[in-house]
Amino acid sequence: MKDLSSAFHYDLDGLNRNAWRARAEEIAEEFGSAERIGSGHTSLLIDAGRTLLVTFESVARVRRANDDKAPLGWSFVQSHGWSSLTLLSDANVDWFRAPAMFGYFDRLIDDGFFDDFDQVLFFGAGAAGYAAAAYSVAAPEARVLLIQPQATLDTRRAGWDRRFPEARRLEFTSRFGFAPMMVETASQVSLIHDPSIIEDAMHASLFHGDNTKHFTTPYLGPNAPRALVVMDVLPDLIEQAMSGALTTLSFATLWRARRTHLPYLRTLLHRLELTDDHDRMFARFCRQISAKGNRPLFARKLNELEGAGVKI
Repeated sequence: MKDLSSAFHYDLDGLNRNAWRARAEEIAEEFGSAERIGSGHTSLLIDAGRTLLVTFESVARVRRANDDKAPLGWSFVQSHGWSSLTLLSDANVDWFRAPAMFGYFDRLIDDGFFDDFDQVLFFGAGAAGYAAAAYSVAAPEARVLLIQPQATLDTRRAGWDRRFPEARRLEFTSRFGFAPMMVETASQVSLIHDPSIIEDAMHASLFHGDNTKHFTTPYLGPNAPRALVVMDVLPDLIEQAMSGALTTLSFATLWRARRTHLPYLRTLLHRLELTDDHDRMFARFCRQISAKGNRPLFARKLNELEGAGVKI
């Protein structure tokens, strides 16, 4: 391993899908390795320091949502000197449930790959959060950071989650299957979810081991990972989870960023509109937000409430 923090550079912007994939694999080969895993997945390893960030992502999400159109871990290679192992899925949603993926992690275990690192963090969100939890068993004592993960989509255990009809063709009962069981060997599991999304809350409730901490983000919405990126708190969450420093207090400090996140504020406003007998609280909320800058929606609602005789 070597320090790549100053030498590791990449530019993946402006490329079509095929060119993006070819360039990403070329960069990984230069600084580590790239490997196709079956017909639908790829691993990209950047071999740097003795701290390893393992991320699960889809090609589409990386190219659409990541700020620099690069795998999430690559920015930490530059900023922290960490190693990065990215597991990429060609499909938007396949939960990384493929026999070739099982074989890939079997080989990492047999080779003692994770033993070369002092600290390992598995990270993923949604379907990728399921995968991060499920495959973390390959590195006992690793830390795990999950955002809105599914525990399983086995209909016998999660038949109440009907959001993913395409997952009915997948099986979740064989190896690396039930994610809450797979994280039992982790040293610390940090799970972030919006309890107002009932299915996410039910999945989160299945992760109840003594090594698991739950952090809630009420009303953040179904795309919490993107919201946390826009709020510029995801890097801090990953850094704190890696070091084991993510606590209730530190998360509460980061969660304050929601106070200037307009999509969150709009969601809160619409929910308050549906609340009876809380007009004064609603008016105070609108006044507080509109006072912070150009917030016409909140200013307009405040004028409506004051015009209706609501006293703050």
